Amino acid sequence: MTAEDANFLIDTSKPHPARVYDWLLGGKDNYLVDQEMGEKLPPEARDNAARNRAFMHRAAAWLAHNGVRQFLDIGTGIPTAPNLHQIVQEIAPASRIVYADNDPIVLRHAEALLVSTPEGATDYIQADVRRPEAILDHAREFLDFAEPVALSLIALLHFITDDEDPYALARTLVDALPSGSYLVLSHGTTDEHPELVESVKNTYREGQVPLRMRRRDEVEPFFDGLELVDPGLVTATRWYQESPAPKEELSGFYVGVARVP
Repeated sequence: MTAEDANFLIDTSKPHPARVYDWLLGGKDNYLVDQEMGEKLPPEARDNAARNRAFMHRAAAWLAHNGVRQFLDIGTGIPTAPNLHQIVQEIAPASRIVYADNDPIVLRHAEALLVSTPEGATDYIQADVRRPEAILDHAREFLDFAEPVALSLIALLHFITDDEDPYALARTLVDALPSGSYLVLSHGTTDEHPELVESVKNTYREGQVPLRMRRRDEVEPFFDGLELVDPGLVTATRWYQESPAPKEELSGFYVGVARVP
């Protein structure tokens, strides 16, 4: 077996965030180890995953309506329709989307992510956000970095520990974007669920999945130097634009959309 082949092996001995998230959203592309971890999480986890997904839909649609035609989605996860390209290409069929994820099971579903409109295009790379330059090198071959790009980091950075410096990783990606681009970010938090802190931490620790939930003041630095779009950095159900206001509920995610000046 070559090193390249090893990169595409699916490890079913321990849970993976993409597969646990798939289970939380009601998907079928996960394993027993992922299901067991999901079942140990508080019941609120499923609702929070759905609210986070709904935020992504609203944000992607708003960007497409406002002229953004290129998207770089890192931490794509297992396809759950409608996916980002389906949202934006329904509004702007010529949109181009690059997906990236580090779980080989997502690669197995890449064909679903690559079904583009005839006018647009989609692409996929198996890569880890911890290697941002590799992602950017690939994306530059498919997207025009002389034009605005929307960088999507949805439910990803809370799996990057402090010693891996998530702020520097995000900054490397954002700094590569031209003026007029956008950062779309959601980040896990227990600010609105303080009673669940230990339960969530213990479940992820037992599953050997790194997790670093962050407070609002710890999420704010991801947007340093950027122009936050109204309503700013808020919890998932409080972010909306032209769409009807979602039901305001407690959330396990902070979310924001910001423009690169």
